[in-house]
Amino acid sequence: MKLKRIIMGFFIFTVLCAGVMASVSPAMAWTYRIKKGDTLFKLSKEFGATVSALKNNNGLRTADLILAGDTLWIPDAEAEPMQNSRGQSDLYLLARLISGEARGEPFLGQAAVGAVIMNRLNSKDFPNTIAGNVYKKGEFESVSNGQIWEEVALSALKAAEAAISGYDPTGGALYFYNPAKIHSKDNWIWTRQVIGRIGRHVFAI
Repeated sequence: MKLKRIIMGFFIFTVLCAGVMASVSPAMAWTYRIKKGDTLFKLSKEFGATVSALKNNNGLRTADLILAGDTLWIPDAEAEPMQNSRGQSDLYLLARLISGEARGEPFLGQAAVGAVIMNRLNSKDFPNTIAGNVYKKGEFESVSNGQIWEEVALSALKAAEAAISGYDPTGGALYFYNPAKIHSKDNWIWTRQVIGRIGRHVFAI
């Protein structure tokens, strides 16, 4: 009888612990600490969510009731950030590249950078893995200068997931560049056919 009680107690303890662990993860990874100057409109563009969704998810009555230092819960925070055939390592590596190359860009621009990498996987002219493209020698400034290892923005994670899931606002681009950073008229990138521009980046094939 005593042994039975011990076993039953351990079972209940295990179930309770599992419930606690499930309730705290991974939602905490999908919160944002509000900074001075933030507005719901600005954050909606950053995270790819609507103002209405941000308000509803945080119990806000108006878009003006956010204060610096408060925590904002992002819509779908309770969901796992990756629900497809590619692994977490691919997701986070792509998010790191997006964060390094498109920091400060709107969500559309960040997703576009991710889409370029995904498009390259289907081209015979590029490596067929995300890592192979990201670490291709001399390809990306953020890899060369180490910015790829800085803190990853939440918007970059969401943009990476969108790109891996097939979202491509570029229409098939294989290249992107910031023309303001290219000072040589003879740079090979000028020979590529431009198909669009999002934010500071030009997208080409």
